[in-house]
Amino acid sequence: MMGNTYLQGDGKSIIGHGQLDILLQGNSPFWSLQFSGWLGWIILFALRDAYWNQPIERSLMLVFDAGAGFLLTTMLRYCYQLVWNRSIMTRAITILLASLFTALIWQPIKNFSQIVYLSEYQSVYEFGISSYFAGVLGYSYFVILCWSGLYFGLKFYRLLVVETQRSIRAESAVIDAQLQMLRYQLNPHFLFNTLNAISTLIVVKDAIRADAMLHKLCEFLRYSLNDQPMGLVTLENELRATHLYLDIEKVRFAERLKVVTRIDAQVLEAEVPSLIFQPLVENAIKFAVADREAGGMVVLSAQLEDEALVLKVLDDGPGLDPVMMPEPATDEVKLGDSGVGLKNTRKRLIYLYGDDGRLEFSRADQGGLCVCVRLPFVKMK
Repeated sequence: MMGNTYLQGDGKSIIGHGQLDILLQGNSPFWSLQFSGWLGWIILFALRDAYWNQPIERSLMLVFDAGAGFLLTTMLRYCYQLVWNRSIMTRAITILLASLFTALIWQPIKNFSQIVYLSEYQSVYEFGISSYFAGVLGYSYFVILCWSGLYFGLKFYRLLVVETQRSIRAESAVIDAQLQMLRYQLNPHFLFNTLNAISTLIVVKDAIRADAMLHKLCEFLRYSLNDQPMGLVTLENELRATHLYLDIEKVRFAERLKVVTRIDAQVLEAEVPSLIFQPLVENAIKFAVADREAGGMVVLSAQLEDEALVLKVLDDGPGLDPVMMPEPATDEVKLGDSGVGLKNTRKRLIYLYGDDGRLEFSRADQGGLCVCVRLPFVKMK
C-alpha cells in the first residue's frame, strides 16, 4: 500500500499518513517460506522413513499431517497479526497459548492419520489419553512454538531492515536538505543583498552593526554545515539559528519584517530535525513580506499538544498561494518550483518519523498562511 497525502474535512492538508508502507514495498515472503518450510518437513521425515524401510503409506500420512499443519499455522499467523502492536507480555502470552491450542488440534489429526493409514488401533487402547498429551507436549507443541519463534523472528528482522533503510534514507534526506539550504544561502542574490547591507553599514560608519551582521551570517552558515548524521538538534538551538536567519533578513527588509515568537518553555529541549524552521520561514517571508510594500508579520510557535511537538510558522500574507492548492482529483497538495524547501521538509518528516511526522497547511487566524509541523515529542539526550 502507498501512503496518501490528502485534505481533512476541516480544510487542513495532512502529509505523512501511511508512509511506512512506502518503505515496505514488495510482497511478503511469508507464503514462500510457509510452503518451503512444510515441504521441507515432509522431505525430512520421508527420508527418515525411507532409511528405516517404512511402508509407503507413511509418506501419504506425512502429506496429510503437513497439510493440516500448514492450514493451522496459517490461521495462527492471522492470530498473531491481531496482537502485533500489543505489549511484549501480551504477545508472549498469546504465543504460548495459541501455540498450545494449535498443538492440541494438530496432535489428534496426526493420531487419526496414524490410526487410519497404519491401523494402529491397538496402541489407542494400550496408551490411551496419556499418548495424546505426550505427543502434544513432547512434539507438536515444540514444533508449533518453533514455527511461532521463526515467524516473529523474521518479522522483527524485516522491521530491522526497514528501520535501517529508513535511517539511510533519512540521512540522505538530511544531506539533501543541507544542500538545498546552501543553494539558497549561497545564491548570489542572497549573498549580494546580505553583503550589500553590511557594506552599507560600513559606509555609514556603523561598524558595530556591520560586525554584528557579519558575525550572524558566519554563525548561520556554520550552523547550516552541521554534520550530525541524522541532523537532530534541540529546539532551542534550532530557534537560535532561525533568529540568526531572521536577523539577516531584517537587514534587507528593516521595519517591513516583523517577527513574533511564541515558544512554550517546556519544549526547548525537544529533539527536532536541523533546519526544520528555515524553509517554513523562507516561504512566509517570500509571500508575506517580500512581495508587499507594507511588509508583514511572521510568527514562530512551538508547543506540546497531546504528547506531540507542534511547530508553526504563521504569517499575515495573502494566504494559501495557488501553487499550494490541492489537486481536485487527488486531494494532493501541490508544491511547485517555489516549494522546494517545503517538499524537502515533507520528505525528511516521512523518512525520520513515518506516520508520526506530518506537514499541515491551513489559514492563519490573521488571514495568512499557517504551516505546521507535527512530530513526536522526544527530549534530546
